[in-house]
Amino acid sequence: MVLVLTPSSSSVCLLRHSPPRYGAVRCSSSVQEIQKPPGEGLSSDLRALEPLPPLKVAKRVVLVRHGQSTWNAEGRIQGSSNFSVLTKKGESQAETSRQMLIDDNFDACFASPLERSKRTAEIIWGGRKESIIPEYELREIDLYSFQGLLKNEGKERYGSAYRQWQLDAANFIIDGHYPVRELWERARNCWTKILAHDSRSVLVVAHNAVNQALVATAIGLGVEYFRCLLQSNCGVSVLDFIPRPEGGSPDICLDRLNQTPGSPVAGGKSGGRDTNKRIILVCNGSTQGNTENDFPFAGDHPMNMLGVIQSQKSAELLLDLKVSSIISSPNKACFETAMTISKVQEAADCLGADCVPRYVELKQIGSLDVETIFQQSKMDLSNFPPIQPGWLNRIDDGLRTTLWDQSEKAWQSLLDEISDESSEGVLVAVAHPAIHIALMGHCLNLTKEWLGSFHLDEGSVSVLDFPDGPKGRGVIRCINYTAHLGRWSIPITRSTEDGEEF
Repeated sequence: MVLVLTPSSSSVCLLRHSPPRYGAVRCSSSVQEIQKPPGEGLSSDLRALEPLPPLKVAKRVVLVRHGQSTWNAEGRIQGSSNFSVLTKKGESQAETSRQMLIDDNFDACFASPLERSKRTAEIIWGGRKESIIPEYELREIDLYSFQGLLKNEGKERYGSAYRQWQLDAANFIIDGHYPVRELWERARNCWTKILAHDSRSVLVVAHNAVNQALVATAIGLGVEYFRCLLQSNCGVSVLDFIPRPEGGSPDICLDRLNQTPGSPVAGGKSGGRDTNKRIILVCNGSTQGNTENDFPFAGDHPMNMLGVIQSQKSAELLLDLKVSSIISSPNKACFETAMTISKVQEAADCLGADCVPRYVELKQIGSLDVETIFQQSKMDLSNFPPIQPGWLNRIDDGLRTTLWDQSEKAWQSLLDEISDESSEGVLVAVAHPAIHIALMGHCLNLTKEWLGSFHLDEGSVSVLDFPDGPKGRGVIRCINYTAHLGRWSIPITRSTEDGEEF
């Protein structure tokens, strides 16, 4: 292990893109393409979308994608067709999800009527007495002439149009339709129905694209974010809808994204493409200064026994990866977590008879030290509530600005690190949940107003992939993954008894 101390320094600001502009339409048989000016990137406006209906009580919605289908296995484009069914692997994935959610208190279950999702919902819902509510608007994205084609057939028949579907789906048009734009509108309609249902905790079982659209429309992201929020077979995503005291559209927080039956760091594609550059965000374990009702920044403390267990579990999760470098906050708990991961990584190559020690570079950078920001703040933290979904909405604007600006420097440092062609492409960053939430915001090219839209727990792991390299847009493979913590993990849903907060 090589330890390098790097002071916090200034960095190049990330480019902010304007909203996408749509150009002229060019026809090719039944498929049309829209040319987009070069250089357009991700952007969104929190106030641009129609607000969701107000709520009287908090509501949690758990989204699950169906298990592997026969057409998934064949590499065939499904869309909203209803010809595929679950494979044996798909049924096994659904059963694993059922076990993961078996103790959760759901009041209702909405499901797509397509057989692959309907069957997944039946397995997960099990013997609960309430009937599953079929909702046609939850069907998969309508892909018209593409449906039923093998992916190589799509390439052969439609050429550049198929490439645009792969690389610029938000502007793709087929048979006179814009599939992704239609899907976003449909997702908004789904939220109106789901939130109007008299329930506190809702299970929704649907599909890859429609679940992406549900997550994105809930937190205010536009069609350009299609394929940026991964949804794997039987992946679980959780959204909290929190009423505002003054009424109006609720505050919405993505509690977790794509918690899968298998490992989130295992091989696979991101946004349909291979990736060889990855940033893994690991939150430090619980500290000796933590109590259930304390403000989350109670000083620079080492980990307590729970934190030690959490760091070991995170190190085990990353065991099968060859991490090129680890960057840590100088905070004690963060550095202890980073050291645990480093030691396990170095030992991984020494389990055989012909072992050769492998050194993992470990760095500390000041821009990841978020605790100092809060301790030096003028904000009264004595009665600050403990970490809950959306808790960063409660800090004052000046503090949020400082956090955002410092995290931008840290984000640039991480991008510079994975831009090194000599590295193997897997970087682990260890820091407090607040700084990691901000880093995810920079990955999606958002602004500080989105800080309250994401949540991370102690000991959690989030994975960011870069199929187009560090200069391209990031794809979020998972957020707030905690299944690796076993009995110490945070439950998918919490109690929904009257009077209790999530």
